[in-house]
Amino acid sequence: MNFDVVMPLTLFLVTIAAMLLNGKAERKLKGVLEEKQFRTRDAVLLVASVGVTISLIVFIPQLAIMIIFLFSYSMLLFIFGYLFSDMKKTRTELFLTAFIMGGLVAGAARFFVFGQVENALYGVLAFLALSIFTFAALVYETRRTSFAERWYVAVLPPALFICLYLFFSRTPIWFPYLLDSYGVIFAVLIILYLGSLFTWKTTLIFAGLLTAVDIVLVLFTGSMVSAARTVSELRLPVLVSLPTIPTILLEGNRLYMSLGLGDFFFAGLLTLQTYKKYGKRTAVLSAIAMTISFFVFEALLLNYGPAAFPGTLMIICGWLLLVLPKSLKKMLTG
Repeated sequence: MNFDVVMPLTLFLVTIAAMLLNGKAERKLKGVLEEKQFRTRDAVLLVASVGVTISLIVFIPQLAIMIIFLFSYSMLLFIFGYLFSDMKKTRTELFLTAFIMGGLVAGAARFFVFGQVENALYGVLAFLALSIFTFAALVYETRRTSFAERWYVAVLPPALFICLYLFFSRTPIWFPYLLDSYGVIFAVLIILYLGSLFTWKTTLIFAGLLTAVDIVLVLFTGSMVSAARTVSELRLPVLVSLPTIPTILLEGNRLYMSLGLGDFFFAGLLTLQTYKKYGKRTAVLSAIAMTISFFVFEALLLNYGPAAFPGTLMIICGWLLLVLPKSLKKMLTG
């Protein structure tokens, strides 16, 4: 019987990481979001917009899709980079030094290892410029006395991401290494950013509607599969694709299992709201329940098909088995 432990374990680790980081991130995000929260109407509109976007994305030019995703990811990195840039001077200097070294290593790798790929010289110049800017920021930091947020620190993560995407996305190092790394990073950041906007009520509404829409888009219209294929062709980090363990071979090639960032967000949102509603222990148990449910569904898919199945349904079944009895008990006991 075929089964896989890597993707369920990754789902669990991402949700737990988001739960542990949420406390500090939420305090900082409240200042940016002004403690705004989704209302019922907002949750419904969000699900509707997701459904419409997924259905229409195959008709959007690929260049436009790439620009939209790169801009969105860059803004996400900048926001969190800026919020957490008020760190101690020593940490900031270490961070900047690491970026200088990283830029130089990336530039050297682009020229000496992947020099046969097109635009190698432009890649070297881009990473060199990034290192020079970071060095200038380091010099400025040594003379700076304030510990407030630093814009020049916040721009570095998105700049590095764009450079890596533009000049490494067609190289073997991008998939699966950099692509999956950024996929996991963005999954956690999306959970932290959007998770703070939901309440328990809007989470229930959002989860129910999104699962229904996901079922329709995957099993009936196939729009979700087409959209995922369209965006993944651009090698954007919208999916986390990991090799199965134990190894499963398909026509002589190692099988990779993929899960969209939206599914990671879905599991993370349920875990965060469970934590706020019932506490840490129940939240961890809910993450375990979702992981087990996902593992069982994935094993069934690997052995009996179909090739695509709604990830939200695979996740929410485990969550409901744990949270629904607890909620009913609380309602009955008042």
